[in-house]
Amino acid sequence: MKIEDLREEIDRTDAMLVELFNRRMDIVKSIAEYKTENNIPIYDSERERKLFDRVATLAGEKTQAYVRTLYAVITDLSRSYQGSIIHKESGIVSKIKSALENTPKLFPQKATVACQGTEGAYSQLACEKLFELPSIMYFNNWDNVFSAVESGLCRYGILPIENSTAGTVNRIYDLMTDNNFSIVRSVKIKTSHTLLVNSGVKLSDVKEIISHEQAIQQCDNFLRELKGVKVTYCENTAVAAKTVRDSGRKDLAAISSRPCSALYGLSILPNSIQNNDVNYTRFICISKNTEIYPGANKTSFMLSVPNKPGSLYRVMSKFSALGINLTKLESRPIPGSEFEFLFYLDVESSVYSPALFELINELAYGTDRFRYLGSYSEMT
Repeated sequence: MKIEDLREEIDRTDAMLVELFNRRMDIVKSIAEYKTENNIPIYDSERERKLFDRVATLAGEKTQAYVRTLYAVITDLSRSYQGSIIHKESGIVSKIKSALENTPKLFPQKATVACQGTEGAYSQLACEKLFELPSIMYFNNWDNVFSAVESGLCRYGILPIENSTAGTVNRIYDLMTDNNFSIVRSVKIKTSHTLLVNSGVKLSDVKEIISHEQAIQQCDNFLRELKGVKVTYCENTAVAAKTVRDSGRKDLAAISSRPCSALYGLSILPNSIQNNDVNYTRFICISKNTEIYPGANKTSFMLSVPNKPGSLYRVMSKFSALGINLTKLESRPIPGSEFEFLFYLDVESSVYSPALFELINELAYGTDRFRYLGSYSEMT
């Protein structure tokens, strides 16, 4: 047979498959209605296991692995379809719709904003990129930034969440668990580190270098080349620069930003000492209340799943079934538990998308400790 004839045969077979799939989904709809009337949960692990075994046997040894994969997708779609029928609109979806109606159409340019560190910190640079006229309040640690926002002392807070070289800022994710907030915007800042010293100091004079842990990780290639130099963590890169200035020491240096050189009257030794020239830090802007501004196309969640085989896969399958792009998946251990984790997820989808609302409904009803963290846009 010619390939054109074979393709025509494929087309006829596909038409039959689509007809049978639609018939199956009609039956799934009836099952969802029955489950609703009789208060039966959507997921039935025993039924699903028997189904996979049965279709694999029907397929035979030649294609049973492929058939199992096919039916894994089909059952995911079936569960998603049942969820759209059974679940009423969750309180979270109602909250999002209310925020869309009540949030001003323009992101504010003036606000009181909480930042960690001191003047010259990268969080200040992120803040000034988001707001034209911010009134910045500085705090010693990230815990206090969350507290300032939650208490109403500051309308917004700026927090680093990940770096393209050093990865996730784990402490921020851990603090998310214990604080009430909503992400309203995010921004990426190019992070270029310099080594700052007091006037007249040479690199050979330096015996100790101080900076934030993330900055040190981002510059560890440079630091490994130095011999006999102590590395010490401190609260912030700007705090490190200020500490060097205030100490007057000739053997102390700070990994910090170029603006901090002028701000604190320090000299620059090596410039751009980070491992990678393409070094970006992503910051989130948080508020106490849910605010969703026009153009929001990123959404973040937090959830946990049972510590059982397939639990996380069943959550991930919902994204595929609804055609939503998952851009980040981060896990953090739950304190006091045995190998149980909280998962943090970022997705790309317009906040107006019906598929996003359906996903949120399914996650709200079908996962443990589900929490919506906000819908927002990102500046670069």
